[in-house]
Amino acid sequence: MKLLNRYNLNIYYILLLIVTLQACKEDEMQTYPPPEIADVNVAFYLTSPDEANLLAQTTNGLFPMVTNNNFTINVDEGTTYQEMDGFGYSLTGGSAKLINNMSSSARGSLLEELFGIGDNSIGISYLRISIGSSDLDETTFSYNDLPSGQTDINLDNFSLNPDMANLIPVLNEILTINPSIKILATPWSAPTWMKSNTATVGGELLPQYYGTYANYFVKYVEGMAAQGITIDAITVQNEPENPFNNPSMVMSAEQQKIFIRDHLGPLFATENITAKIILFDHNLDNPDYPISIMNDASAKTYIDGSAFHLYAGQISNMSLVHNAHPDKNLYFTEQWIQAPGDFYEDMRWHVRELMVGAPRNWSKNVLQWNLASDPNNDPHTDGGCEECLGAVTIDGNSIQRNPGYYIIAHASKFVPPGSIRIESNASFEFPNVSYKTPGNNIVVLVLNNSDVQKSLNINVTSEPITVTIPAGSVATFVW
Repeated sequence: MKLLNRYNLNIYYILLLIVTLQACKEDEMQTYPPPEIADVNVAFYLTSPDEANLLAQTTNGLFPMVTNNNFTINVDEGTTYQEMDGFGYSLTGGSAKLINNMSSSARGSLLEELFGIGDNSIGISYLRISIGSSDLDETTFSYNDLPSGQTDINLDNFSLNPDMANLIPVLNEILTINPSIKILATPWSAPTWMKSNTATVGGELLPQYYGTYANYFVKYVEGMAAQGITIDAITVQNEPENPFNNPSMVMSAEQQKIFIRDHLGPLFATENITAKIILFDHNLDNPDYPISIMNDASAKTYIDGSAFHLYAGQISNMSLVHNAHPDKNLYFTEQWIQAPGDFYEDMRWHVRELMVGAPRNWSKNVLQWNLASDPNNDPHTDGGCEECLGAVTIDGNSIQRNPGYYIIAHASKFVPPGSIRIESNASFEFPNVSYKTPGNNIVVLVLNNSDVQKSLNINVTSEPITVTIPAGSVATFVW
């Protein structure tokens, strides 16, 4: 055999290097572990920003965990935190009207999808409703509206009639599907004759009507009970530091403390009203508001906990309130999505900050604002929110599912009330939260908080997995 000269030898080594590199590239392109061992007993549900997967069950990229350099989420069932009350939305008067105006069959199908527990349902387990109108009703109203200059100290004219047309019928239909759903009720304003400016926008509750307004809450809870609707909790005032909405009412921390301590709490006790009393219901930039009220020992005896929105502040501030009063509960009760919505950014922000962030900071629920709107983001009051995108858009009997639908569904479908949050390590790249359900399932909700596809491990006792998640996607895993 003729010996290779130096030139030919160089060509030989170059060709050998090219073949070797190509083989390595082909090896990297292969799925690892190979498909024949990819059978794992874990349910994997995915929503991707391109909407190719919408709460879709898949096995793509899911394997038994192998030794690798991926980030690992370690789930510890032995370390437990708060019990969850549920996930859901605000059922505004406008939402109720849109739903109630659907045909009977279309309405029944939608409500079963939203509130049922079957394979085709998302299992909403918590609702927030308004005491009187919110800004997502067609018009403003209370349950004791009077001509200018008149008062009704004994509330003889109190009536739930404004809610009889839509809200109460829809709630009762929901209760036939899910009788145990929790309902939180919130006023946007007291009746105008009780207020300093006698108007629906802004103003304060006059001190001489504190006792009357406490009785207004009692009559409301009792009136809803007479309609077959149990109010699990009330917040004293929606956004008490916001004087601009229609309707709205300002209430300082000192005013709320006095109202609860000296009027609402004692009257609830006397009248055997078991609905929880929850503070604040406003932004996380002011955790001192609820803390200062609970620092009053007498007021604290009547208080279940505090509720928050995240239009300002940081979600971690919920833990500041927990640390100040660890014997009291925390709730996340409102966050809007601005129409027309941005699926990629809305999913990422709301899952990271709320679906993961709120429970990791002790919240017992997560609620979006609001359940339904029409294609024009109606109904709303004059001066109410004009760009609030519903979780679903209802156009007659047609339904469009928006980002808020999938944001909540990734938890509500798999994490029923009574589930316990359990330990899992935090990660900026893979924000996550873990639960153990009453049926002893382990549920892990994960966001790929990056712009590239990434692989990670989830280490659970029963069946550790390795999984690849597309960029910006949300995944729920159930063991």
